[in-house]
Amino acid sequence: MMWWRRETPEPVDLVAPYWQAHDSEMLSAGLGAIARRLPGLVGNAIAVAWRASRLDTATTLGLNVVAGFFTAFGLLATNDVLESLFAAGPTEQRVTAAIPALLLVAGAAGLRAGLMAVASWAQERLKPQVERLAETRLFRLTTRVELTAFDDEEFHNSMQRARDNGVPDSATVVEMTVNVLTGAIGVLSGAITLGLLHPALMPLLLVTAVPDGWAALRSARMRYAAFRRISTARRRKFMLSDLMAERPPAAEVRAFTLRRFLLAEYDRIADYEQRIELDVAWQRATTRVSGDLMGGVALGAVYAVLGAMLAFGLIPLAVVGTAVLAIRASQSSLTSLVQSVNKLYEAGLYFGDYLEFCELAERRVPPERTSAEPGEFRRIAADSVHFGYPGADSPALSGVSVAVERGEVVALVGENGSGKTTLAKLLAGLYTPDSGTIRWNAADITAIAGEVLRERISVIAQDHTRWPLTAEQNIVMGRERDDEKLAEAARAAGADEVVARLVHGYDTLLDRRFHGGHDLSGGQWQRIAIARAFYRDADLMIFDEPTSALDPRAEHALFERIREHAEGRTVVLISHRLSSVRYADRIYVLDRGKVVEQGTHPELMSLNGRYAQLYELQAAAYRAEQPSSA
Repeated sequence: MMWWRRETPEPVDLVAPYWQAHDSEMLSAGLGAIARRLPGLVGNAIAVAWRASRLDTATTLGLNVVAGFFTAFGLLATNDVLESLFAAGPTEQRVTAAIPALLLVAGAAGLRAGLMAVASWAQERLKPQVERLAETRLFRLTTRVELTAFDDEEFHNSMQRARDNGVPDSATVVEMTVNVLTGAIGVLSGAITLGLLHPALMPLLLVTAVPDGWAALRSARMRYAAFRRISTARRRKFMLSDLMAERPPAAEVRAFTLRRFLLAEYDRIADYEQRIELDVAWQRATTRVSGDLMGGVALGAVYAVLGAMLAFGLIPLAVVGTAVLAIRASQSSLTSLVQSVNKLYEAGLYFGDYLEFCELAERRVPPERTSAEPGEFRRIAADSVHFGYPGADSPALSGVSVAVERGEVVALVGENGSGKTTLAKLLAGLYTPDSGTIRWNAADITAIAGEVLRERISVIAQDHTRWPLTAEQNIVMGRERDDEKLAEAARAAGADEVVARLVHGYDTLLDRRFHGGHDLSGGQWQRIAIARAFYRDADLMIFDEPTSALDPRAEHALFERIREHAEGRTVVLISHRLSSVRYADRIYVLDRGKVVEQGTHPELMSLNGRYAQLYELQAAAYRAEQPSSA
C-alpha cells in the first residue's frame, strides 16, 4: 500500500457525533435521489427568496434567463462571422462582410456581461436578506415557545441543528438554486445553439459533458466525506486553541503545567486531520486526472465526428467552429451545474431540518390568552399541583399546595432535587402544571396572558444570566431608565458599591471580551441581579439562591437589605442556608417533589422533623468552624 493511500483509523473520541444526522444520506445519495428531491428544494428556495426580497429574486432569476438568451444569440452570431470569413472572395471583402456579425457578437457579449453583473449583485443582496429572514423567524419562535420545550431533548437537538446548520444553509440553498438555474441555462443555451445549427450536433454535447460531470460529482462527494470525518476534530482543535490562547484558562494552564499536555493533544488531533486531508487530496487529484483523460477521449471523439460530418458535406466549416465553441462553453456550465446540484442537495437536507423545526416550534407556542388584567395582587396559591419534565422517570412535583399572601416573605427549602426551583417557576407562570391549579387572586394563571402576568413578577434565578451589556442595562433590562429608581434598586441590593468601582460607572460594559469591558466576581454579579429584581418593582419577587456566591457576612448584610426593601412587597425566597430564612413568615419544606412540612421557624423546630434536622446540621457545621476559646 502506498504511503499516500494508507488507511486512517478513526480515533474513538473524534468520530462524528449523533447530530450529524444526514451524513449517510448524503454520502449514499445517487443521481436519482438527488433528481427527485431537486424540484422541491428549488421551489422552497425560491419561496424563501421571494419572501426575503421580491425585487432581488425577480432580478436574479430574470436576468439569468435573459443572459442565457444572449449566450445563444452570440453563438449564432459567431456562426455568421465564421461563414463570412470562410466564404469565397478577397480577404478584405470577407472581413468587411463579417463586421456586422462581429458587432452583434460583441454587443451580445457586452449585454450578457452586464446582465450577469447585475444578476450577481442582486444575488449577493439576497444572501444576507434570506439568512436574516430565516434567523429572525427562528428567534421569534425560540423566544415564544413554552419553557418546557428547552427541557425536551428532541426539541433542543432539533433547535441546535436548525440554528447551527439550517439558518446558514438557507442562504446556501438560495445561492445554489440560482447557480443551478444559471448552469442549466448555460447548458440549455449551448444545446439550443447546436440544435439550430444541426439536430445531430446536440448529442455531442452530452458525450463531452458526462466525464466532467462524473469527475465533478465524485470530487464533491470526496470533499464532503472528508469534511464530515474531520468536523469533530476541528471543533476539538478550535476548543484547544481557545484553551491555549484565551485569558480565562491561562492561569490554570500555568498552575497545572498543562502546556505539554495541551500541545500533545493538539498535535494528535492536527495529525489526524492532516492525514485525512492528504488522503482526500490524492483521491481528488486522481479523480480529476481520470475525468480529464475521459474528457479528452470524449472530446477527441466529438472532433472526429465533426470532422467526418464536415468531410461528407453534412455541415459547413463555420458550423464546425461554432459547435466547438458551444461545446466548450457548455462544458464549463455543466461542471458548475453538477457541483451546484450536489451542494444544493447537501444544504437542502439541513434546510429541511430548519423547516421541520419551525413546524415543531409552532406547535410548542402557547395559545394566545386575551384575558383582562389580573387585578391588584392579593394572593398567589398552588393547589394540588403536579408537574413532570419531558422524558423524566418521575414527576418533579406531586400534589403540591402552597399559598403566598400579599406582603409576606415565604421560603421554600429542601435538599437538591426536592422541587423548589420547579415550584418557583410554576408560581412565576414560566411552566404550566400538568394538573392542579395556580391562582393569582381568584384567576387561574393559565387564563392570564403570559406577558401580562410576567410584568407583575420578578424572578432572579440561581443561574441568572450575566448579560454582556452595560451595568445600567443589566439592571434596567429594556425598561425606561429612571435615575431615582435605579439608585434605590442598586442601593438596596448593594450594587451601588459594585458600580462605584467601575471605570465608567453605569456605562461600563460587563464583558471583558470587548474593548473597555469589565468582569465581575460571582458575588458582584448577584448584587447586580438582585438590583434587577428591585428595579422591576413587581408585585411578587422570587429569589432563587440569591446569595450563593457571597461570604456569610456579605450574605447577612444582603438579606437585611432584601428584608428592608421588600417591606410591604411579596417575596418567595429559595435558599439552602436555613439561617437566612428563619425570619420568613412561612416556610415550606419540600422533599422529592412534595411539601412535607410547613410553618414558621419556631413551629418547624418544635416538630423536630426534616427542617429541624437540616437546621441543626448546618448550625453544627458553623459551630465547628468557630475558633476554640483556648
